[in-house]
Amino acid sequence: MIRIGSIVIHCYEFDRMIAFWQEALHYVPRAPASGGWVVLCDPERNGPNISFQARDRRGWRRSWLHLDLYTDRQDEEVRRLLTIGATRYAWRYPAKADYVVLQDPDGNLFCVVQRNQ
Repeated sequence: MIRIGSIVIHCYEFDRMIAFWQEALHYVPRAPASGGWVVLCDPERNGPNISFQARDRRGWRRSWLHLDLYTDRQDEEVRRLLTIGATRYAWRYPAKADYVVLQDPDGNLFCVVQRNQ
């Protein structure tokens, strides 16, 4: 099974965006912000996460929004998504990355994230 685990928003007003969305949705950080990245969670675990990634507005050329799809069978889901039209996107992965970056048929990026339940 695969599901939307997080909606990722790239932003240049990082601190203001986090404060706004925490107040608007009453979400809480999963962990403290680190390295220009934070995940806000529904405290009752009913809604998807909303993640924020700091970006320099002038240097970012891709979409400002993407989905993180969570699954406990990443390899299987990546293969399935590739067979139905996704393509791999060349990405510079950090060590121990738990995600694979793909693009949909229109070129929009999304991540398939390994989540062990």
